[in-house]
Amino acid sequence: MRFLENQQLCLWAWPRRSWLVLLLVGLVVPGCSINRLAVNKVGDALAGSGTTFASDDDPELIKAATPFSLKLMESLLEESPRHAGLLFAAASGFTQYSYAFVQQDADELEATNCAAAQALRLRAGKLYLRARNYALRGLEVAHPGFTNALQTNAAAAVKLLKTKDVPLAYWCAASWCAAISASKDNPDLIGDQPKAEALMDRALALNESFDHGAIHAFYITYEMSRAGATGDPVARSRQHFDRAVALSDGLLAGPLVSWAEAVSLQKQDYADFKAKLEQALAINPDAKPAWRLANLVMQRRANWLLSRSDELFLTKPAQP
Repeated sequence: MRFLENQQLCLWAWPRRSWLVLLLVGLVVPGCSINRLAVNKVGDALAGSGTTFASDDDPELIKAATPFSLKLMESLLEESPRHAGLLFAAASGFTQYSYAFVQQDADELEATNCAAAQALRLRAGKLYLRARNYALRGLEVAHPGFTNALQTNAAAAVKLLKTKDVPLAYWCAASWCAAISASKDNPDLIGDQPKAEALMDRALALNESFDHGAIHAFYITYEMSRAGATGDPVARSRQHFDRAVALSDGLLAGPLVSWAEAVSLQKQDYADFKAKLEQALAINPDAKPAWRLANLVMQRRANWLLSRSDELFLTKPAQP
């Protein structure tokens, strides 16, 4: 299962408050102690709705900047381990960083340096699990005993979740599935698939329009390999694709790239593959500034996939 290739990365959100620099100085000076109230206030700011990273037009700059932001969150969580906003921000942030700047690098490197690609993929898997653990901690804060309940009976446990839990449930399931995809030689982790699936199914049932169709975008790929499902997987993926495009007003490249890679490629339909990727590349990243970075990341993948079409397709229509 190839999971996060299809995801829209639309939660790169960080504040622009200049006073944060003063806090950073305090964090790195040995012996400094930070008042819990101050930590929580900064945590609220970090978990807020700013769009500094999300609207950036330089993915390489964000690639370099994100690790510091993530480690800042972890430092704050050491002081305030039950801060719900920080737990959410860490879960979503580690997932997105791992996909956009670790897993994608691994995929592109595999053709020329398999060993290096495998090392990056192992790193991606570890980062995804770190993200999952933060999401589980967040769900545990909201519902004490949830983690044990999920291990015992996932189908029953997820019924405890409410609409307000959908963001954490989504990122928990997304990161979990991504970790499984990156660690196919780990049978214990593969055995967790039903738990991740139960979380995402519950999120869909509670709020199918979450984050402009993010859950539907997930299922475009997932339905093509869902174990035990009935009916035509392509038809199920098509339903989710149509809904993801509608909920994002056709302004996100992610669903198009997902369809091309998960469905068109599997069907060996080169014409559809090419058409969907070209449609993704035609999206103007500036049309929706809050999604600029997400679209640039997915357009990079679209270009990479098109460059590999000779390897991916057994036969291609003759060019006119």
